[in-house]
Amino acid sequence: MQNLSSDLVRSALDSAPDIMILTDADGRILFVNRQFSTVFGYDREEVRGQPVEILIPERFRNSHAGHRARFASENRIRPMGVGLELYARRKDGSEFPVEISLSPIQDQATRIVAAAVRDITERKRAQQELIAAREAAEKARQIADAARETADRANQAKGRFLATASHDLRQPLQSLSLLNGALRRVVDHPDALEVLNHQEQAIGAMSRLLNALLDISKLESGVIKPNAADFNLSELFSELQAEYADVARNKGLQLLAIEATGSVHCDKALLGQVLRNLLGNAIKYTQSGSVRLASYREETGVRIEVIDTGVGIADEHLRFIFDEFYQIGVPTNSSRDGYGLGLSIVQRLVALLGIEIRVRSELGKGSVFSLAVPSGRSMPSSATERVTSERPTPQGAAPKVLLVEDDPAVRDATRLLLKVEGYRVLTASCLTDARSLAKLHPELDLLVTDYHLSAAETGTQVISALQADLGRRLKAVLITGDTSAAMKELKQDEKLKLARKPIHADELLTLLRTLLAA
Repeated sequence: MQNLSSDLVRSALDSAPDIMILTDADGRILFVNRQFSTVFGYDREEVRGQPVEILIPERFRNSHAGHRARFASENRIRPMGVGLELYARRKDGSEFPVEISLSPIQDQATRIVAAAVRDITERKRAQQELIAAREAAEKARQIADAARETADRANQAKGRFLATASHDLRQPLQSLSLLNGALRRVVDHPDALEVLNHQEQAIGAMSRLLNALLDISKLESGVIKPNAADFNLSELFSELQAEYADVARNKGLQLLAIEATGSVHCDKALLGQVLRNLLGNAIKYTQSGSVRLASYREETGVRIEVIDTGVGIADEHLRFIFDEFYQIGVPTNSSRDGYGLGLSIVQRLVALLGIEIRVRSELGKGSVFSLAVPSGRSMPSSATERVTSERPTPQGAAPKVLLVEDDPAVRDATRLLLKVEGYRVLTASCLTDARSLAKLHPELDLLVTDYHLSAAETGTQVISALQADLGRRLKAVLITGDTSAAMKELKQDEKLKLARKPIHADELLTLLRTLLAA
């Protein structure tokens, strides 16, 4: 494991999309990153050595010193001001809403506090639009004459919220994930590793939310088309049992996947997504007992049930459980496990599949979610093919990678990750630069390119142009957050791999190793 150099740490912090502030034990500013100056309007030297309270509105400064002292005595990583609305103050005196995470770092006798600050102005605005839209929609149900116009406004506001979340979160989340992966490969200090572990958990939570939002967006846009076929239900049950066994065991629950017989006629991937959401919800809301996955033959088809011994759902809540962001018993601004999107996705998927879902629940005793799925023809059981892979070890010089990415933060994060992993990295921001570099380095081993580049250029154009220039098939990874039908129809082979944003650092590195070994 390499030692963490100060230059690499400074480069990583400067590349972070969030504001990073380091203070000493007395609250005096030691370091701020590049994003700090962009948002707060101060030059770095202006604030170095100043008390951190200059970044706080004057009405909060007196109380902040006491909060800072209490945090110093706690010595633990935590968010700042849980349940409160926090504000920061720019150099010009203007204020803006923020989220702040605090991390103590102890290095021998020196104590430092790291603060990650995020400007949440746009998120607040989007949330306010969504809340306003929901209120308007509720009134529209009561006022028949205005219902259609109000519902249209609500849908438009919801669409804007989803579009904003998917676009604005994807790029910084990609940077965070890759930077986390890069730092994990060079850090060996226990405190720093603990900080990175907490950061990875936060990135995972953001990824799950973003994926849920993208799922809803794709379902509403009509991109997803079901591909129904006959398959053995036992195969899907076995996959789900293996996937959720550890999750249930960690909560002290028993997960029972009752052996299913026969086949169903449905889209296996989409039905699996429905059952994963239902199982995840069942485990989350069950504190003791069991979660069961079972199937029953009926005259009209197959009934699949997810049964839990959890908290149950009161009758007055049942009609709301499929609404977006609806969670039972979760107060506003509290810590939450999930965002109330799973059942909304389930409702859209079962409608797309043309199957029926029913819910039975008793408060304090548990719930049963039941799906009616068409039967398939009888099929013989098939053994699951086991595929094993070993990490290839490149021979000779380190592989040379050309990285094409127009977003500077994502480009720097990806470059750092590949560099610490041992790759030789060339970077370009557009097709012209990529072609110039390829001509200077015709021995390129790999190409990693984003799909959507500036000036309406695409990663597929980069791949085609470089292959034509080099006169050979260049191994390539195409990274995209695009959910259009064009991406689904893109032909992949052993020399072209498609990666979906936000991609985890380990997933990207695995793709590169797979391509090198091909």
